[in-house]
Amino acid sequence: MVAIIGRPNVGKSSLFNRILSRRHAIVSEVSGTTRDRLIASASWNGRQFLLIDTGGLEDDPDGHIPQRVQQQADMAMGAADVIIFLTDAVQGLTATDQAVAQRLRRTDKPVMLAVNKVDNENRELAAAEFFQLGISETSFISAYHNYGVYDLLERMVDLLPTRELVEQWDDDYPDGVDGRTNVGKSLLTNAILGEERSIVSPEAGTTRDALDTPITYRDHTITLVDTAGIRRPGQVQRGIEKYSVLRAVNAVHRSDITLLITDATELATAQDAHIAGLAWDTNRGLIVVVNKWDLVNPNRFRTERSLHRVHQRLHFMPYVPVSFTSALTGEGINELLDTALSLWMERQRRVPFRDLQYLLADAVSTHAPPSRRGNLRNRLRVRRVRQVGVNPPTFVFSVNDPKLLHFSYERYLENQIRERFGFHRTHLRLVFRAEREERTARPGVRARTRAR
Repeated sequence: MVAIIGRPNVGKSSLFNRILSRRHAIVSEVSGTTRDRLIASASWNGRQFLLIDTGGLEDDPDGHIPQRVQQQADMAMGAADVIIFLTDAVQGLTATDQAVAQRLRRTDKPVMLAVNKVDNENRELAAAEFFQLGISETSFISAYHNYGVYDLLERMVDLLPTRELVEQWDDDYPDGVDGRTNVGKSLLTNAILGEERSIVSPEAGTTRDALDTPITYRDHTITLVDTAGIRRPGQVQRGIEKYSVLRAVNAVHRSDITLLITDATELATAQDAHIAGLAWDTNRGLIVVVNKWDLVNPNRFRTERSLHRVHQRLHFMPYVPVSFTSALTGEGINELLDTALSLWMERQRRVPFRDLQYLLADAVSTHAPPSRRGNLRNRLRVRRVRQVGVNPPTFVFSVNDPKLLHFSYERYLENQIRERFGFHRTHLRLVFRAEREERTARPGVRARTRAR
């Protein structure tokens, strides 16, 4: 592990993104943009390592969130094998820099001093004052202009431990934690992990970046992605909040299962339905998590009413599973993870081709496709069906003319598949292709047709 530390607004997130070669952390001129620890896998010259971006260190943090930011930075330094101490050549050597350097002298871990924003000769001459900190590994860099970063990485790799990484930063499937602001996403993430991974505060919009954290549950590796709250488009402010929402939406796109966190005291709002629509549009698995369940005096009748309210609001996803949790007390956490594993297994299920043909024959004989205006020539004819993918389960139907398909009959076929093969909680993707298009899409069919 390699931790990047320093006082606020010295370019830690810029260096973090430069090493990763992508925009992973939010970069802003506003001091204190980064709050939680950002962890990502990186490599240089064949050596893999985990890179940690941290919030800015301060001498006397004032307020709950700044104090939590310092704790997050302390945890990063405690877990790191190499520490990159980043400073700012423009602002020069400050009392905070000297205090941080004094603290780093008490550690036995390798420390590298990187003086950032050195992009011309004048700044390079002015940056010479940082040598008085007494750190032997000192480099002049510019993260924005990619100056001196490669030399920094070369020297950093030499300081890494010789042992290889035992656990790779790979995952079986990522789990995105999304929802409105201030519904308890970060607190629930911490409850699942059993540690303070994310800063928790009553203030809305505390979380800004998308925080990836791997866990192992019942011999399965899961990556939890804690995200910022998604507000209505008209209420999203420019700048930091806009980029936070973009990263939250991107977390939905790259996840396999999305946990939609809702507040038990404000159940199933219109914004909850909008966020669920993001998962529905991208064919992601969805679990509605009713958090703060301990605040509403739960009982059997309240549970039934809550389930009815959620399914009524998410009427376009009647199959969505619902879990009731309390991140404060830990109630329902194991049941939530069991539901996520069960949903993942369901999304990986494959149905044999023969069983699908039997299903299609039974479905068509029980309820034939309707004809248009009573004309039998305009009736839909379904020839065959096959499964072509998982996550989500995808089924391709060969028909005479997809334009003759009515949405009610598509829903009927989907329900038949769900009932016969046990797809009770996942999204199914049904594709209807003309028979000629289906033959062209299948490899080798055209060659056999020409041979005949």
